[in-house]
Amino acid sequence: MGYVADLKDGLRAFTPQERRNIAIYIAGIMIYKFGLEAFNGSVVALATNRYDYESIQSGRPSRTFERVGLLTGLNQACQCIGSILIGPLVKRYPTKNVLACAVLVFGLCSALLLIIDAATGGTFMPAAYRENHPKNDWSYYGDYNTDAMIPVYCISGIAYGMVELIRRVIPRDIVGGHVQKLRKMDSIVHIFYEITGTAGAFITALVIIPQLGNNKAFIVTPVCFTFCATIWFFISELDFKRRKSTLHQHEKPAYWKAAFRGLFLFGESIWVGGRILFTSRKFIWLVPGYAVALYAHRYLENGIAPQVARRYLGHSAWSQIMVGGSNLGELLGALAVLLLTNNIQTPMPWLRLDAIMLLIVWYIPFWRPPVDDVGQAWIVAATFAPISFGWAAGDVSLAAYIQASLSRLESKNKNVSALGAVMAFLYSFYIVTYAISGTLLGRYLDRVYNESGGTDGGNIREGLMFTAGMQMTIISVLVFAATFVPKGALAFNPKMISEEKLDEDEPVELKGRRDQEEIPDVPVFKESSKKSYCTSDDGSEPHIEKKASEII
Repeated sequence: MGYVADLKDGLRAFTPQERRNIAIYIAGIMIYKFGLEAFNGSVVALATNRYDYESIQSGRPSRTFERVGLLTGLNQACQCIGSILIGPLVKRYPTKNVLACAVLVFGLCSALLLIIDAATGGTFMPAAYRENHPKNDWSYYGDYNTDAMIPVYCISGIAYGMVELIRRVIPRDIVGGHVQKLRKMDSIVHIFYEITGTAGAFITALVIIPQLGNNKAFIVTPVCFTFCATIWFFISELDFKRRKSTLHQHEKPAYWKAAFRGLFLFGESIWVGGRILFTSRKFIWLVPGYAVALYAHRYLENGIAPQVARRYLGHSAWSQIMVGGSNLGELLGALAVLLLTNNIQTPMPWLRLDAIMLLIVWYIPFWRPPVDDVGQAWIVAATFAPISFGWAAGDVSLAAYIQASLSRLESKNKNVSALGAVMAFLYSFYIVTYAISGTLLGRYLDRVYNESGGTDGGNIREGLMFTAGMQMTIISVLVFAATFVPKGALAFNPKMISEEKLDEDEPVELKGRRDQEEIPDVPVFKESSKKSYCTSDDGSEPHIEKKASEII
């Protein structure tokens, strides 16, 4: 009962307006997550089937997982571009309006593949296929080159990045810089997010795809995103103030000029962030602790799950069952952080648990499940849950730690903030790592599959010894070792690391000094304990230099 009492006290710590905005934000994000699971799961399964189908029809060696790795890697890289493009809009308009419009744009982009498929003869799955789908027969798909999915999915990635930008901005805008409030809000949001993610993944794999086909299953995505945008429109303005009309029109930079300026400053942010990380014992551990751990989680869901579903079980759609198990683990991990936030005050115990749980994947190369048995997909889902439990607990706790500790660090560069620069570097490190390794490891698995027989009985078990077992072991060692780098982190459950207390709001004096340093042309007239990433304290707009670095 003590944990329940702590939870109630934590909820009472939010003001009525904060609780209202959190409730609206959660309602929208649950619908958003359902549509997102239907889209991403269906597209990856669709690409896997289409590349295998092309290989069978043409008689060429399989290149399925090389291209799927490239598809997902480029999609994630385009998320960076989307976050940069939307930067000028975030500083000019209320956050909730930009968020609602970004979701609508994402919905339109998600409909592109539906339009292409229908225009090239694609249909819903025939009724006769729903009970007994013929092996390797996807004649109801549209007749277009599967490589065309890559640029379309990249366009969707740009829109996805726009939405993800706002998702990282809003928590700080709603509850301020108090690490306990941030941790509680991040945990609460993550819990509801993963409840819908778990349900969405299971429903996509077991209901939508078997009834509609994975070429049509994401028809629900534009509908979900439209409802989501409508709900998010009712979030309050979050202290946004429009730019004062005393400024002349010519002083407002053109959108594309600001966007290209943002691209340049994003590169500068990466440089500054790398310098901060690699020249400080206090922060260098974040590279393996955050970026490498994030890569491992994404590779588990976007790499290993489709590989096992297609090559072991014969049904690419069942990868969503495995992702559903992963989402369930994330849900439990976020719930654990919420309940234990007063007992476990640093990310270290969670990161160590994450590192240990990664070793579970070693059973996969030696596993020989029967083909076409959906129960085996549930076994994989059950093993993915504890892995993602450790990652989600570490991610939620670490996200709050990064926001709180780096927001207190004054940047020596007038163009970028320390927080934005470090996050830009960490996220870019993860993106580049996944884009390169996802493609190369996929190519290696395709070669193993082709050399062992291909469509005539080939398998990838030997390859998974290295791409799953050895890779996750190396990552496990890196993440575990990183947790002992900061000062004071040797304890099993340290109360404080790097001799820094973060359980209070950032001092107003420090905030004022940092704001004047980062935004030298805008004087600070108003002191506030809750700083918005989207507007300056006096109501005028911050320079794009700051937004470009903080959008990731």
